[in-house]
Amino acid sequence: MDVTSLVFIDSAGFHVADFPSFLSFVQTAYKGIYGADVYLGADSIDGQWTTLQAQMLYDTAMLAAAVYNSLSPVSAQGTGLSRIVKINGLNRDVPTFSTVVLTVVGVAGTVLTSCIAVDILNQQWALPATVTIPSGGSINVTATATVQGSINALANTITGIFTPALGWQTVNNAASATAGSPVETDSQLRARQIVSVANPSLTVLDGTYGSVANVPGVTNVAVWENFTGSTDANGQPAHSISVVVNGGDLTAVARAIQIHKTPGTNPWSGPTHSGHNQTVILPDSRGVPVSIGFFQPPLTAEIGVQVTLVTGAGWTTAFEPIIAAQVASYINSLGIGAGAQFGGLVQVIPLYPLLFVPGYVSSMYVISSVEIQLNGGGFSSSPISINEISLPTCVPASDVVFVV
Repeated sequence: MDVTSLVFIDSAGFHVADFPSFLSFVQTAYKGIYGADVYLGADSIDGQWTTLQAQMLYDTAMLAAAVYNSLSPVSAQGTGLSRIVKINGLNRDVPTFSTVVLTVVGVAGTVLTSCIAVDILNQQWALPATVTIPSGGSINVTATATVQGSINALANTITGIFTPALGWQTVNNAASATAGSPVETDSQLRARQIVSVANPSLTVLDGTYGSVANVPGVTNVAVWENFTGSTDANGQPAHSISVVVNGGDLTAVARAIQIHKTPGTNPWSGPTHSGHNQTVILPDSRGVPVSIGFFQPPLTAEIGVQVTLVTGAGWTTAFEPIIAAQVASYINSLGIGAGAQFGGLVQVIPLYPLLFVPGYVSSMYVISSVEIQLNGGGFSSSPISINEISLPTCVPASDVVFVV
C-alpha cells in the first residue's frame, strides 16, 4: 500500500483514509522488516506498538486536514473561521446588548450626559454618552440595555427616567426593543461572510445591503429600490431606496447607507409607520448635512398557522410541538418583507417538513389543510398581504395550532 493512498489532495479537496487503513499500512511495513510471521495481535507488545504508531500517523493526517480546511470559510471552524473571515473585513460577533430606539423629549438645547431610562420591569437602558435635545424638543436615539443578553421591552414600556436631569421631560419607545444575542455561531458567521462579498459588488444595491447587514447588532435587512420615475404601490418615491433594518445603532446604520448608496438616490423612510421611520442627519465628505432615512425596527407580522390533520394508528399529541417547531423555524427564516413583492404569502408552509417526526409512517396522519393568519386575524388559505417593512415571526407554542 502506497502512503499517498492514505493522505492526498486533489481537485475535490483534502482526503484522509480511515484508521483501519493506517493500521494496515503500519502492520504491513512492520512485517516487511521483521518477517511475515511476526504476531501483531492486540494482546502483543508489537501489536500495541504498531497500533500506537498508526494512531499517531492518523491523528497527524487529521490535523493536516483541519489546517487545510481552515483556509476556506466554507469548512473552517471555531478560531480558524474567525481568522479567515478577516479577509472580508469581518469579526465574529461577541455577545451583544439589547438596543431600543427611544424618543427623548425635553427643553431645546438641553444636554443629557450619561443618562439612563428605565422600563416597567425596572430594566435599565443607557442613552448615548451625550444627547442634545434639538430645537424641536425631541430626538430619537438608540439606547442600550445595561445588562448583556436578551433583554426584552415591548413598545411603550420604557417610560421612566432613572437619572433625572434638568430639562429632560419624558421618554418612550414607540417600538419593541431588539434583543441582544449570544456569541455568533459558525453557521451564522458563514452566512454573514457570504453576504459580505456583496460589499464591493458591481450592483450598488447589493453593496448597500451587505454594508448594512454587517453593522454590529443588525440581525435582518431588506433593501427596496424604486428606479422608476413615479411613486410605486408602496408609496416609495421615484428614484429612491428604502432600507429596513432590525437591530443596530441608528447612526452606524445611517453611515453604512450613506457610504454605499448611489449618488443622487434618496434614502427614503416615508411619513408612514410612526415609530419605525428614522431620519439621521450626517455630514457628507464636504461637511454638508445630509438626511439619511430608513425604517428601524421593522413592523411585526405575527403569522399564525392552523394545521388540520386526519389521524390514524400511532398518532400522538407528542408530535405536535415537533411539527410546530419546524413550522415556526420556517416562518422565522423568511426575512423582512417576505412575499411583499408577490402581493402576499400563499400557503407559506411547505407540507414536506411536517413529515419529519420520529418514526413517521403514512398511517399516522394525513394533512387535510394548512391555513395561515396575520396578526390574530382569521385563518385562510388565500393570500395574505405582508407589508414590505414587516418581519414575519412565529412562536411555536402559541402561533401554531392543530385541528385533529
